[in-house]
Amino acid sequence: MKKNYVLDANVLLHDPHAIFKFEDNDVIIPIFAIEEIDKFKHEGSERGRNARTIARLLDSVRRSGDSLAGGVPFESGGSLRIAIPERRPALLVGLDTSSQDHAILQTAIDIRDRDKEKPTIFVTMDTNLRIRADALGVVAETYENQRVEDPETTHTVVEIEVPGPEVDAFFQHGYLSGPTLVELLPNAAVLLRDASAASHTALGRYDAARGHVTALRVPREGVMGVRPRNKEQAFALDLLLDDSVRLVTLMGKAGTGKTLLAIAAGLKRTTEDGVYTKLLVSRPIMPLGRDIGFLPGDVEEKLNPWMQPVFDNLEFLLSHGDGKPGREQSTTMVELLESGVIQVEPLTYIRGRSLPHQYLIIDEAQNLTPHEVKTIVTRCGEGTKIILTGDPHQIDNPYVDHATNGLSVAAERFKRERIAGHVVLSKGERSELAELAANLL
Repeated sequence: MKKNYVLDANVLLHDPHAIFKFEDNDVIIPIFAIEEIDKFKHEGSERGRNARTIARLLDSVRRSGDSLAGGVPFESGGSLRIAIPERRPALLVGLDTSSQDHAILQTAIDIRDRDKEKPTIFVTMDTNLRIRADALGVVAETYENQRVEDPETTHTVVEIEVPGPEVDAFFQHGYLSGPTLVELLPNAAVLLRDASAASHTALGRYDAARGHVTALRVPREGVMGVRPRNKEQAFALDLLLDDSVRLVTLMGKAGTGKTLLAIAAGLKRTTEDGVYTKLLVSRPIMPLGRDIGFLPGDVEEKLNPWMQPVFDNLEFLLSHGDGKPGREQSTTMVELLESGVIQVEPLTYIRGRSLPHQYLIIDEAQNLTPHEVKTIVTRCGEGTKIILTGDPHQIDNPYVDHATNGLSVAAERFKRERIAGHVVLSKGERSELAELAANLL
C-alpha cells in the first residue's frame, strides 16, 4: 500500500537525498520545514552544506515542469510535494504556537485527516517530536535509511570449538582451514577453543582470500614498549600492523587502549620500519568545516587544548612505556614533530587534500557524520592506512547517535571488505580506578 511520508526538517538536514529514498510512496515536505532549513544555508558546516544541497535538489525537481504544490511524480512511482496546512497551527495542547515544530506537526495531522485512503507517517529524527506526534495520534518514525546495527554486537569475537589436535596444529603451522569458517566476515577475530579442554585456546584472524584462520602476528616484545593486555588488544594490534588491511575501526569505552595502540603501531610502521612517510593524527575539534575558534595565539596554540590527549599518548610511548619521560625522550618527540614525521592536525581543512603513503589516525570518530567520514577516507592516496577510533556511546555531536555516526556506519559498510577490519575493545586497561569508574559511574 502506498503511504504518505511527511518529512521533518532535520531529516533533510541529515540526508538531503532522503526525498528520493521512499520508493513508490508520496513524500511531503511541510513549507515550515523549508523555512527552518533556510536558516542554516549560510553556515560553513556540513549542516549548511546540506541546507544548500536540499534547496538545489528541490529547485531541480521544480524545473522539471510540474509544480511542487501539486506534486512532482518520480520514476519510482512516488511523488514529491510541498504542503501547507489548511489552517494555521491550532493544536489545543498548550504547545508553543510560534514553534516551527508545532507547524510541521500540524501539517502532518492535516494530511492525515484529508487523505483517508493512504496511511500518513511522520518522519523525524527528533525524539521529543516523535513523542508529541504519537500523543496526538500521528504515526511517527525515525529516519532509518542511514542507521546501522550496533557494531558492538555484530563484530564480537567468534569462538569456534575444534578438536585438541587442531589447536596444536594451528600453533605449529600458523593457520587452520575447514568448512566451519565459511560464514566468517573478512578479518574477523577468532578464538579457537579445544572442545575437550576449555582453557586450551588460540587466537587468530580469518583470512578471507585463503579461506582459513591465520595466527596473529604480534611481536612478542610488543610495539613501542606496549604489549596487548587482553585478546581484543591482540586482535587490534594485529590489524594495525598489517599493511594489507587499509581501514581499521576500533571501538571501546574509555581506557580500553584504542588511541594508544593505534599511535604505537603508527609510530613503529613510520619511524622504525619506514613503511609510511608520515604519521598523521587528527580528531574533530568541532563540526567539519568550522574555523578553529577564538582562542588566543597561533594555530598551534589554538590546537593544544584539543590535541593534548594525542600528545599524552605520544609522550607515554616515546618514554618506552613507563610513563616517565626523560629529557631525551621529550626531545625525541619535539624532533619528530618539527621534522614533520609526526603531524597532529584538526580535521577542519582536510577537504581537497590527498594523503599518499601515510599512517592516518582519526580519534573520536564517533562525533563525525557518515558524510564527514566519507570525506576523510576518500582523501587517502596510494599506500595510506587509516584508523578510526571512538566510543559510539560517548557522542558530543547533537546530530548523530550510536546508530548513525560515521564510525558505526563505516564499520558496518566495510564489514565484508577484505581490506578492512573491525575490533570492539571491551576491557579497560588504563588503571583499576578508571575501569571501576567506567563500570560503576
